[in-house]
Amino acid sequence: GTTGPPSAAPGPAGPPPASPSAAGTPSASPSATGTPPASPSATGTPPASPSATGTPPASPSATGTPPASAGAAGPPADFGSPPASPSATRTPSASAGAAVPPAVPAADFGPPSVPPVAGSPSTAPAAGSLPAPPVAFVAEADGSGPLVAPPASVPRARGHVGSRPPTYDAEPTALPSADPDDLGDLVPDTVLDGARYGACTLRAASVRGDSARYRGEPRRDALLTARFGTGEHALVLVAMATGARTAPGAHRAAAEACHWIGRAVGRSHARLVEDIRGGRRGDLKSGLHRLTDRSLGKLRASASEQGVAPEEYAAGLRCLLLPADPDCRTRVFFGVGPGGLFRLREGEWQDIEPQVADVRGEAVLGYGSPPPETPEGDRLTMDLGIPTPPSPYEPAPEPPREPFRFRTSVARPGDTLLMCSGGLAEPLRGEPELGEYLAERWSRPEPPGLAAFLADSQVRVKGYADDRTAAAVWEA
Repeated sequence: GTTGPPSAAPGPAGPPPASPSAAGTPSASPSATGTPPASPSATGTPPASPSATGTPPASPSATGTPPASAGAAGPPADFGSPPASPSATRTPSASAGAAVPPAVPAADFGPPSVPPVAGSPSTAPAAGSLPAPPVAFVAEADGSGPLVAPPASVPRARGHVGSRPPTYDAEPTALPSADPDDLGDLVPDTVLDGARYGACTLRAASVRGDSARYRGEPRRDALLTARFGTGEHALVLVAMATGARTAPGAHRAAAEACHWIGRAVGRSHARLVEDIRGGRRGDLKSGLHRLTDRSLGKLRASASEQGVAPEEYAAGLRCLLLPADPDCRTRVFFGVGPGGLFRLREGEWQDIEPQVADVRGEAVLGYGSPPPETPEGDRLTMDLGIPTPPSPYEPAPEPPREPFRFRTSVARPGDTLLMCSGGLAEPLRGEPELGEYLAERWSRPEPPGLAAFLADSQVRVKGYADDRTAAAVWEA
């Protein structure tokens, strides 16, 4: 039932493998003695392997010895022992009916090989070197070409502009202190919003400044985006406010200012839409001036209720009105306080912030002291140089108020209108590289997404670490 080792037959050149039959000394089989045969390292004679000699081993048909039948099985080999002879484990049986793949060395654990792309050099690693990195493209099954084309290079958003990086970290460091009984007073680090109505696309963001992030102070800027009405009669309001720098409740004052102006505009939105459509600039200016004064007056009243000085509980306010009617391209800006209003047209920035005169107007009868003389030049009192004590009947002088700013503009297709607080307006005016960078990013055919707009609006500049609030409108 069993056959012995194949007889020695004339074969190819090369030393024959060291086997007990070749040495002429009979030896017991491993199954009988339990001792494995001598390894090549013990005898000092290298084995004649195909890889060493370059000559393929003799097949059974070449030696004339019939192979062992598939049904005959030898004794089980011990684990860890080498095979009795290379022909017993490496030579496939002709009558097995299926080819047996060669054994894979234990060190060849790695990613599966990828068929190379036609016409490309081989990526197989050299002997003794590290494996090559994974192929960047997936090839067809027949190796005809790549399935995925390489992505086009897209410029990434920059972290800062200027010759030197800013002092503070780019990401938030410390959180503001929280009151467990007043958690509604907390202000998030970043606010992001957007919409599309009519012919315009809106992007708005408010980000805590680097200085406030480092010191753990709340964001003093507030942002409100709201829509009043439906259909073509709808009106979109964007309001942003900035509280006083040194006031402890600056973030509350800014949020309250946005709240009051939002309520006032929402209640009058129908009349405002009619005035914008009709181009009634005078009615718009007087009406919005009245709504702004009323909102800031409520803010001052709130300061007196809290026992705080009006100048400490104050905020600058800037607003933008966008009608939803696609046939109406009139954009209305109004507000009080510092900031910026810019227009990007044909790749160039235009500073269209409305300028106000230093003269605030003439004295109004009934408020303060009467004028010292009549319009004809007659003196009403004689000035003797004696200081007059303040009268208890006169109201206390109020701190000077910021002038009211108003502007209407008709947008052109391709324009980008930017309204921002002082935290972004100052570096835009002071660092030309920032303006060039934003002009390149925002002059593309499509408006940026929310994440891209946020990344662009917070590009940092050394020396400018205040809160940034920006609202940009792209015209289709």
